[in-house]
Amino acid sequence: MSDCCSVKTKIGMMPATAPCPVNGTRSKQVDMLTVKSLVRALPLGMPNAQYYFCDVSDCDVVYFALEVEAPVFRREDLIVRIGAKETTDPIPVCYCFGFTRKDMENEIAETGRSTVADRIKTEVNAGTAPAK
Repeated sequence: MSDCCSVKTKIGMMPATAPCPVNGTRSKQVDMLTVKSLVRALPLGMPNAQYYFCDVSDCDVVYFALEVEAPVFRREDLIVRIGAKETTDPIPVCYCFGFTRKDMENEIAETGRSTVADRIKTEVNAGTAPAK
């Protein structure tokens, strides 16, 4: 399994956080593999820029770069719903393996706890390919 959701900070090259161009919220770096994996159609000639993730739910921007020529990607540009950006069910907790907030709530209601995080960790450690 790829580590598409990991963040590899390039110390000394790019800041670890950057302000969202729409709302100014400090946003964390995201690996280019994540952007390439989740954006529906990447433009031809897209620069290999450092992208950042805006996690504010009422902001339409998802990924942005500091470079002026780099495109900004919004919710409608992605192939999946991003949990931090959603306010209506089903709210994804893990789009790779298809878990939602409702799955966790139902499990807690039935058993008193959720094993979703443990199940995700097990899948990742086993190298299981994400759900499509």
